[in-house]
Amino acid sequence: QVQLVESGGGLVQPGGSLRLSCAASGLVFSRYATSWYRQAPGKERELVASITLTRVGGATNYADSVKGRATISRDNDKNTVYLQMNSLKPEDTAVYYCSVRRNIEVYWGQGTQVTVSS
Repeated sequence: QVQLVESGGGLVQPGGSLRLSCAASGLVFSRYATSWYRQAPGKERELVASITLTRVGGATNYADSVKGRATISRDNDKNTVYLQMNSLKPEDTAVYYCSVRRNIEVYWGQGTQVTVSS
């Protein structure tokens, strides 16, 4: 059984930083592309960042809205994927989810709330 568990969200002031974590059980992150999405109230879920599987180099990709402020990374020993977010803005407020596609199945975590407010 695959389980993804996000953590690291919270309340942060504008300009602050957070590191979100996504720990997996039941699958090995390094074998699959992994993504972070977010969903703000009243808005559709959007892709924030993704990282390809290790075998093809672990290339990263970012939404324009976070490019230069976000870094996605993977610790294969801990089977955990991270999203480092810097220079946070109020518009970054959302529930952040990690997601993995394994063959035809897509797995999601329960999400972690990030609130950027003074």
